Amino acid sequence: MTDAAPVSFYDEIGGHDTFVRLAAAFYRGVADDEVLRPMYPEDDLEPAARRLEMFLAQYWGGPTQYSQERGHPRLRMRHAAFHVNPDARDRWLAHMRVAVDELHLSPLHEATLWDYLERAAHAMVNTFEPTGIGPATAGRDASGISLVSRPPDHR
Repeated sequence: MTDAAPVSFYDEIGGHDTFVRLAAAFYRGVADDEVLRPMYPEDDLEPAARRLEMFLAQYWGGPTQYSQERGHPRLRMRHAAFHVNPDARDRWLAHMRVAVDELHLSPLHEATLWDYLERAAHAMVNTFEPTGIGPATAGRDASGISLVSRPPDHR
């Protein structure tokens, strides 16, 4: 009798190559998106694709290279400098939907991955202002906290 280690979701769906394909397909869509593209200051989206691939691989049970190189993911903190509104979220999801569909995963794996991606996208929304994604504007610091002074509370 052998006690085989459980197979991770990462391995079940094809490991490294699958996540590389997912990130590449996603960023093909982002490259021409006027709302999302400003979030990535690099001329080349390859570094962003690599970060996404490493993050998702680690999240789903693959190598921990993301944390080794970048520390804890802290997704909300890393996105706080950008205005992520529902339009930006929906665009992100539309490009990710195309990328996930290109993987041709089994229905169970597709549903599992998509459920996570939808929840993550909704969690990144940090404004309902119609500004889309872009650098934080004056009056907001990178945490999204208003820098406008308010009168003291005299209770």
